[in-house]
Amino acid sequence: MVNSARYAWLKEELASLDHAYYVLDNPRLPDVEYDKLYRELLSIESSHPEWVTSDSPSQRVSGQASNLFQEVKHVVPMLSLNNALEDSEAEAFDRRCRDGLEVNDVEYSVELKFDGLAISLRYERGLLVQAATRGDGYSGEDVTANIRTIRAIPLRLKGSNHPDVIEVRGEVFMSHKDFEILNQRAIKDNEKTFANPRNAAAGSLRQLDPKITAKRTLSFYSYGVGQCEPQSIIPNTHASLLDLYESWGLPVCTHRAVVKSIEGLMGFYAEIGQLRDQLPYDIDGVVYKINSRAQQEELGFVSRAPRFAIAHKFPAQEALTTVLGIDVQVGRTGAITPVARLTPVTVGGVTVTNATLHNEDEVRRKDVHIGDTVVVRRAGDVIPEIVSALREKRPENAVAFVMPTQCPVCGSHIEKPIDEAVARCSGGLFCAAQRKQALLHFAQRRAMDIEGLGDKLVDQLVDLNIVRTPADLYKLGLMALANLDRMGDKSADNLIAAIEKSKSNTLARFIFALGIRHVGESTAKDLAKYFGDIHKLMDASEEALLKVNDVGPVVAQSIIHFLNEAHNREVIEQLLAVGFTLEVEVSEINPAIQGKTFVLTGTLPTLSRDQAKAMIEKSGGKVAGSVSAKTSYVVAGEDAGSKLEKANELGVAVIDEGQMLALLNS
Repeated sequence: MVNSARYAWLKEELASLDHAYYVLDNPRLPDVEYDKLYRELLSIESSHPEWVTSDSPSQRVSGQASNLFQEVKHVVPMLSLNNALEDSEAEAFDRRCRDGLEVNDVEYSVELKFDGLAISLRYERGLLVQAATRGDGYSGEDVTANIRTIRAIPLRLKGSNHPDVIEVRGEVFMSHKDFEILNQRAIKDNEKTFANPRNAAAGSLRQLDPKITAKRTLSFYSYGVGQCEPQSIIPNTHASLLDLYESWGLPVCTHRAVVKSIEGLMGFYAEIGQLRDQLPYDIDGVVYKINSRAQQEELGFVSRAPRFAIAHKFPAQEALTTVLGIDVQVGRTGAITPVARLTPVTVGGVTVTNATLHNEDEVRRKDVHIGDTVVVRRAGDVIPEIVSALREKRPENAVAFVMPTQCPVCGSHIEKPIDEAVARCSGGLFCAAQRKQALLHFAQRRAMDIEGLGDKLVDQLVDLNIVRTPADLYKLGLMALANLDRMGDKSADNLIAAIEKSKSNTLARFIFALGIRHVGESTAKDLAKYFGDIHKLMDASEEALLKVNDVGPVVAQSIIHFLNEAHNREVIEQLLAVGFTLEVEVSEINPAIQGKTFVLTGTLPTLSRDQAKAMIEKSGGKVAGSVSAKTSYVVAGEDAGSKLEKANELGVAVIDEGQMLALLNS
């Protein structure tokens, strides 16, 4: 008779052995002895299935293959980092931090920038319950089943006193050794090999069957935090957070340090640069983060990146190859981009077969000919580009590039405005290449949000001449869709439902979805607020457009040019004819709020910061990231930090959420 205490010990012991083997790289037992303990665990679970819990080592691979990944909304967005490609940009970052904090020196936590996949692990009371990819930063894919196969990641955190909820942010990657093993196995099995460890990690993590993922050894390092309840569990410094993670059994990279000033940053950068080729995994730079959480909060964020952190990238890796030809690609706005077709070459672990030449002027400046030997690099280790041509190696039969006068897709005339570097196809939506990109832009999440309308489906709809404009999407029927490749009745039903749902939307999204050049989300919102009606915008003069916030002469001319095209106006009228309901977000200016500057700090009882910010801005107020003598109110919640102290020092009025709501409703 086996007692439950033995079973509990086995679970704990096997988890500890996994941690020693996969995280510490320090096996404590020979494999044969580990296998004996594991078989004993399986035997007990076979006799007592009611004892099995999700944190058992036997449950790392379970369940059937999924047909798709579910969407996971990130409670706290997974933001990207701004990059420093030159030393001067890192120096400018340090200067901005010192100026923003009004201090002479800043303490930084410094670490490696891994070349893998960003992942968020959600633990509830110490138990792993969900894992999600970064996605677009606001929602990602649920890859919990596959993450559970990574033995470096604990299914239950070590120790005690864990928060009710914590999202551990980190990177999944594949080591050089495991990458080689995977490719050797693929060659042996006559399967396709992976180009580099990052692609291998991404492909392994996004397998629909977790049993396939389990056969590929992936690694993980923790480096950040998302949602945490209660917030008080998070230490006051980033370095202490990583130490806490380590005590919980989470993998944390040992190549990290705490330094001061730009000298400390550059010293770490140089040290890791020397070690880069010796590391057992790929990195593409180092990351600098202000160590103090209070100072991080004080600096806040800009756009989709934090002000308190930056990635200092290593110089791009370069290689020599030859230009086999130069073609042109057509973008969504008709931009004609020359692309060099190259003899395949490996650059930074990636096989590169083509590289952008940006525009005709760039081809001339770099003097690139077909047949040239060229230096190719991956700018920021991401986008392949030609650095230069080696004229001394130019063959006699090399051919200079000539920009075509007609679009290679639709045959329309290619135009190049005198004051612009980019040539454009004049075909507009008549051009299939522009149609495809225009449809994808129209359907994207931040525009009309038509779920299920992806690249391959758009290719079919355009190539078969089923859809020519966004308005044609609203005429699609089940028969037309069901006959397409990989489109069954259920998928067709779901797509039609998503298209129908998109008819109820905001005017701002509608304007953004049209794809007017130079009109992004922010400008679309300003136009929607100012004109309040699509027809008023369509008939607006340049003078009227220039009255809109942040609309200058270039943007105004772009809007007028787009809306003066007869076929664009026709598409808009066709869209409106299908029954769009376009809501206009109306500002409710409150004299008590208008012109006032608010600073939010701490955790508010019922509102998120985004909700509070939206309410303040809707009433005519502004929300700033730091406290100054010009601040009208500091709204303080639980665990308010240095901003509250600064407010008290400067004599700025401090209010709570209730008082803020009273002001808003006054």
